[in-house]
Amino acid sequence: MPLYPLIQMFLSMVTIADVGERELVSRIMRHLTLMPGMPVPNWDDVNAISLGDGRAVILKTDMLVWKTDIPMGMTPLQAGRKAVVMNFSDLGSKGVRPLAFLAALGAPSTTPVDWVENIAKGFEAGAREYGGYMVGGDTNEACDIIISGMAYGLAEEKRLVLRGTSKPGDVLATTGGFGNTTAAFKILLDGLSVPKALRARLVESVYMPRARVNAGIALAASSAATSSMDSSDGLAVSLHDLQKSSGNGFRLTSVPLTRDAEKFAELNNLDRVTLALYGGEEYELVFTVKPDMVEEARKALRSTGADLIELGVVTKNRKIIYVEDGIEKPVGKGGWEHFTGLK
Repeated sequence: MPLYPLIQMFLSMVTIADVGERELVSRIMRHLTLMPGMPVPNWDDVNAISLGDGRAVILKTDMLVWKTDIPMGMTPLQAGRKAVVMNFSDLGSKGVRPLAFLAALGAPSTTPVDWVENIAKGFEAGAREYGGYMVGGDTNEACDIIISGMAYGLAEEKRLVLRGTSKPGDVLATTGGFGNTTAAFKILLDGLSVPKALRARLVESVYMPRARVNAGIALAASSAATSSMDSSDGLAVSLHDLQKSSGNGFRLTSVPLTRDAEKFAELNNLDRVTLALYGGEEYELVFTVKPDMVEEARKALRSTGADLIELGVVTKNRKIIYVEDGIEKPVGKGGWEHFTGLK
């Protein structure tokens, strides 16, 4: 075949950058046979295998690639710990206590040995912080440092809090304010300047993220939650993912920022709502609660040091809107998505 038609064919191909992570996953799933009797739908935060006695094995895998996922200044120990946190966070959002962590580690042959040892120390620190154990894994040579982690837990199937089980009238809530990581990335990547103490606190949210594992377990135990996921891809994306799974929409009347993010927005003349909605790398829970069990849920969360902050309500239609000063504004899907980046 002549060269020019080959070039044309190559240029006309749809790439994964064109479709993004979620569409790519959907296309992959078309080629796979679904295991019968899976207690968690494939479009949820974790995968699960029923043991046939009312319990299920809960699995989660997530990956860090040094070039694309590790921000400037993050240490190997912090990267290893984050690999655990991001996996354990999804288990916690389902109400599952993490038991074990495994990791496949790829690295160039020129990688300093002490880097790898410090990544291992991070695995240990992250696993023990949430009551789990690092139990093994694999190593291989790669063109970049790649950490592919997998978390494991056991749970009663009836206790799992899925994405798609909310009902109209349920209260939409979260465990904390947003904006710290968005502000931190604007400091690290865009060079925005803030006072030293504020900078340190904001950047810490990226270097040392903390998952709401205990909060998710307590929320599930309260039987008050009707759906849940973590906000690791940003609040707006989380709302759209919950919408896709349930078919319901949301009417938001509050979009909370942390105090530090509020200050950052003020100092840099940034829109506070945009800062809160369109971020990523946050690990708050975004969940829905039966309207008559809000106080039970709040009490359960406070026992773990978390809070219940009401965002709005679940609606029958599929719209996601934020009401500000009496004006309804649509909440777009912008946020973090692999292969396409922050939108």
